[in-house]
Amino acid sequence: MSIPSHSVFIVTDVQNDFCAGGALAVPDGDAVIPVIHRVAPLFEHIILTQDWHSLQHMSFARAHPGKRPFEDIEAGYGTQTLWPDHCVQGTRGAEFHPDLHLPQAELILRKGFHPEIDSYSAFFENDHKTATGLCGYLRERGIRRVFLVGLAYDYCVGYSALDARTHGFDSVVIKDACRAIGLKDSVERMEREFERAGVQVTASANLAG
Repeated sequence: MSIPSHSVFIVTDVQNDFCAGGALAVPDGDAVIPVIHRVAPLFEHIILTQDWHSLQHMSFARAHPGKRPFEDIEAGYGTQTLWPDHCVQGTRGAEFHPDLHLPQAELILRKGFHPEIDSYSAFFENDHKTATGLCGYLRERGIRRVFLVGLAYDYCVGYSALDARTHGFDSVVIKDACRAIGLKDSVERMEREFERAGVQVTASANLAG
């Protein structure tokens, strides 16, 4: 698969709290970094996303007495999974993993900073209405194809890929540059959504400049 100049490489949430030893560590999460570094030179445009929660964020189980991490609640915008405190603004856990080195990235997009709503996708918050502004940014630069990698495959990467399709972008997930949380049937459910929406899933070995 060739990489046309109207493509963007979106590196999703490769942060300390999602990697080994972090508050919400994705299994084998650190392993995405070498693959990301191998693929990144193929792209003219690179964007990093960063989970960036307030200390009292509504998605934290601690904010809901009697609830535990990974339980679901009904929020005003639908079902919300509760998480351990993670990626709190200004903490080491919210920083990018120290081995991630992409100084050529042109934008860092922070998401999940509104305390009353979570945000998995780089395009929309979890109400699927409140936009992050990424769509307009990409359109102004003539981007038509989005390649996504990072953490986690079945949440932030996946929802970003689906929302890219909603906005009319070609959407490609590089699976070996992602790792999944694997909560209940989250991987299978996301892959069914990929098929429905026309998200392409590929391997880094299939990419060529």
